[in-house]
Amino acid sequence: MTRIGVFCCWCGSNIGGVVDLDRVREEVSKMPGVVHAECYRYFCSQPGQQMIEDAIGEHKLTGVVIAACSPSMHEGTFRKAAERAGLNRFHVEIVNTREQCAWVHQEEQEAATEKAIGLIAAMVEKTRQNEPLSPGSAPVVRRALVVGAGISGVQTALDIANGGCEVILVEKEPSIGGHMAQLSETFPTLDCSQCIMTPKMVDVAQHEKIRLLTYSKVEEVTGNVGNFHVKVRRMSAHVDRDKCTSCGICIEKCPVTVTSEFDEGLAARKAIYVNSPQAVPNTPVIDAEHCLYLENGKCGICAKVCEIGAVDYEQADEILEFDVGAAVVATGFDEFDPNLKPELGYGRYENVITGLEMERLCSSSGPTMGEIEIDGKKPKDVVFIQCVGSRDETVGNEHCSRICCMSTTKQAFLVKEKIPDAAVTVFYMDIRAFGKGFEEFYDRVRKKGVVYRRGSVSEIYRKKDRLVVRAEDTLLGEPLDLETDLVVLAAGLVPRHDADDVAKLFKLSRSTDGFIKESHPKLHPVETTTNGVFLAGCSQGPKDIPDAVAQAGCAASKVLSLLESGKLTTEAQIAEVDEERCAACAMCVTACPYDARTLDEERNVAEVDEALCQGCGACVAACMNKACELKNMTTRQIGSMVSQLGDRS
Repeated sequence: MTRIGVFCCWCGSNIGGVVDLDRVREEVSKMPGVVHAECYRYFCSQPGQQMIEDAIGEHKLTGVVIAACSPSMHEGTFRKAAERAGLNRFHVEIVNTREQCAWVHQEEQEAATEKAIGLIAAMVEKTRQNEPLSPGSAPVVRRALVVGAGISGVQTALDIANGGCEVILVEKEPSIGGHMAQLSETFPTLDCSQCIMTPKMVDVAQHEKIRLLTYSKVEEVTGNVGNFHVKVRRMSAHVDRDKCTSCGICIEKCPVTVTSEFDEGLAARKAIYVNSPQAVPNTPVIDAEHCLYLENGKCGICAKVCEIGAVDYEQADEILEFDVGAAVVATGFDEFDPNLKPELGYGRYENVITGLEMERLCSSSGPTMGEIEIDGKKPKDVVFIQCVGSRDETVGNEHCSRICCMSTTKQAFLVKEKIPDAAVTVFYMDIRAFGKGFEEFYDRVRKKGVVYRRGSVSEIYRKKDRLVVRAEDTLLGEPLDLETDLVVLAAGLVPRHDADDVAKLFKLSRSTDGFIKESHPKLHPVETTTNGVFLAGCSQGPKDIPDAVAQAGCAASKVLSLLESGKLTTEAQIAEVDEERCAACAMCVTACPYDARTLDEERNVAEVDEALCQGCGACVAACMNKACELKNMTTRQIGSMVSQLGDRS
């Protein structure tokens, strides 16, 4: 006999301030199968959960319907409460009366109330037909994959490895460190970036539980949480990594020079190169696009001067395969391309540069050895322009990049330190000094003589050998033309150019700003929609170094918690196949995004891998014979729910 209890949460005033819950309770009490209905201000609280547990025992409930906020918030909370009272957790259903009723009908109390009653009626009908389910279990591979070796990837790998689990750390570049390795100092403390980063990079390279794969990229990911199978392409460096002693003679003798990506195009590198003197690993790689020998069979000097024979022109790419239990995506960001704002003159005038280019000028290991110079001249007037490519609908970037205000403040400070008599002006929209010590640092820089003008820059043009910044001072309400020797554009942070490829590899979603989307912005900020895949650093959104490191530690703790369990609880609400109806057409196999479907060609039926199935329902939609069903979300249940809604409309 079905005995259902309905619990209507006020959610403070979020629901109760709009929906007439007394009327809802009254109407719900009349529904077939409902033996108990009550309202409470916060059912998610400890007293509220206790009320649910007590009602299950007192009224011998066989099903529970909670009318409250989104299931993503508290479905787990309420199901655990039901289990404590002896009820199968899959006899608990959530009706979203907050987002779907109260929040979208705030000025329509009657409509919100009617809608709530209808949704509850449909869910009561579904609950009457639910079956008790039991989750399964699967073994967990105690090894993790970390993709990207900037500061967040490095920190994640170290934390996981120090926790006792193996790590495969994959980085596309020849060396690790990411954008942090390019910086001169870090705000607001002005610590040397390399002094902070280099020891961690060395620790990663030497850690016995970390396998570092640089100049590599992930090509394929299959499987599921606890047991992913990963294929990694280790690209040919044309240098035997085991033989090379990093003596540097090959680099010294190479006759070919090309633009250095690490130095943001401000310096040159050789066709055989390492990114920087502090590079980890310090083994050179050959740029096949520019190597004369690999292009046309000429030259070969690097092989001739290498006494130990480490140069190997015949070396090919290598495919490595691993099984891992969890993965962390820490692929970082790209700098906004200022060429998309042609009015600012980037690419036309060599003394219009980006913030990252300024970092390389300020760095003691940079192209000018830390001297701020353009064409060998030190600028006497420097202008910084904020929010280039951030908070800008015209280029499709409405998000704030968070770090630009303080990065510019730091660079303005460095200009005054290195060129004390330079006039420094910052054009800004708003100053967002949100972090610890940021406001104090901002005040310190202003006291040093840096002028902040709230202004909108319309264009930059050349006047003889100088630049003119044309802007409007939005506080004074007047236009101005400011002559300068150097313009630094605070280019914002945007998703990496290959973010879509990464998202497809791991079956992840992307948010409206293009960054990888987290499972829940408040409750699950490092988890993703793919179980077992986590986020760290700027792959999830713009953040500064402390926040990136903090998120890396959080992701590492999630991975360790998963891997240390030894076994994994699998989904219970999964798909099943009616073998008598199955025509072995394989449509469900093609439709399944989790590779949980296979075709048994001997028995001529489709099969479900219960460890892989996530209960998404794609197979149900694809099956033309109605041979696929989701447990506790059957076609019959859905039809009954729709009928209930239709009867009330």
